[in-house]
Amino acid sequence: MAELPGLVVALSERYGRIRHIMLNIHTWDSRFRRLAVGPDLVRIGWFDTLDPALLIAITGRDDQVDLLVVPPDTTPEAAERAMATAADPANLTHAPDILTAAPTPQGATTAGWSDAYAVWDNEGGSAASSGVHRSHTESTTRSRTGVHA
Repeated sequence: MAELPGLVVALSERYGRIRHIMLNIHTWDSRFRRLAVGPDLVRIGWFDTLDPALLIAITGRDDQVDLLVVPPDTTPEAAERAMATAADPANLTHAPDILTAAPTPQGATTAGWSDAYAVWDNEGGSAASSGVHRSHTESTTRSRTGVHA
């Protein structure tokens, strides 16, 4: 959680004020509700059904920014491949699929990311294998009303 204020600052510089962040409750140790970043107060929402591989930031204009979350026990090589895939503008792979698709050296793990939470989409629990894939990269934004920003 120490990285979260810096992430909010970086996202704010790129997308404008960040007013809300949504996280999976099982993935993070802390459970605070608000985060002060400079003059802004960011609301933090904890969700049981939000994909563990996803952090969602909502801007002051109601744009949604989806970010890939790489587990801390992921090998550096697998983490770099996953982040490169997520940052690729041509990427259309769902966040947990990025993590499971990246080959992991024998003995390394991405523990906890293949459980039942990893197959749920952040939009109401539709299965990731439904054939509809959206990009979940740091450059993906969309209006909460469904109109692309």
